[in-house]
Amino acid sequence: MLTKVQQATEKWSGFNSAIDTWLQERKQLLVQYCQLAGLPPFERADKALPDAKEIESFCEILMDYISAGHFEIYEKILSDTDDLAKAEELFPKFSDSTDTALSFNDRYANITDDDDVEMKSFDLNLAVLGQQMEERFSYEDELIQTLVNKEQD
Repeated sequence: MLTKVQQATEKWSGFNSAIDTWLQERKQLLVQYCQLAGLPPFERADKALPDAKEIESFCEILMDYISAGHFEIYEKILSDTDDLAKAEELFPKFSDSTDTALSFNDRYANITDDDDVEMKSFDLNLAVLGQQMEERFSYEDELIQTLVNKEQD
């Protein structure tokens, strides 16, 4: 996923400052995701779960990213593109990942280090979120490309 965000950044960097900022937020989100998941180059000591502060920080970035998409980027793309059919085709595809992100946030944003019940399913819920976000990123990239194509015409 980090490779894809790097490719997206290289492809669209400088095209639009809001998109540049959004892609930077995506990268930050993915780095924190990898840290929480213990993915290389980040590894969890003894497969220990992340602490509550790390999870809370991730949830804040996740919600900021989701909000920026819905309330800034998608609106801009809708207002700036002639390809409304493409946008309208893609927007409903965001709902699953939005619902998953909101559920994850509701479940873990205020968790404590002592909450063993919720933490038992943390890795599974984080993995599901990761899959949903990966799909979302590909849809978002299609929207960005639609905007770029419009500007280049």
